[in-house]
Amino acid sequence: MGIRKVVGAGVSQIAILLCKDFVKPVLVAMLIAFPVATVLMREWLAGFAYRVNLNAGIFTGAGAAILGITLLTVSYQSLQTALENPVKSLRSE
Repeated sequence: MGIRKVVGAGVSQIAILLCKDFVKPVLVAMLIAFPVATVLMREWLAGFAYRVNLNAGIFTGAGAAILGITLLTVSYQSLQTALENPVKSLRSE
């Protein structure tokens, strides 16, 4: 971060770079988890007397919540890091 900031990267550029790096694994995890969760939940819900249908809205809402929490957390941490003095981080490196 310190080197990028000294070279001239802005706070928004650093935040976007870090957000992209964290969002990609979250999207991959959702692509793997949602089909598995669908199969497991259908098997589990089949044993109940009252039927509940699973639709895409449930997974869309869960995915939006996961991405929102990820972006909020990463944005906060990256902005906090990007606003620090780059000399402090370069001294420790």
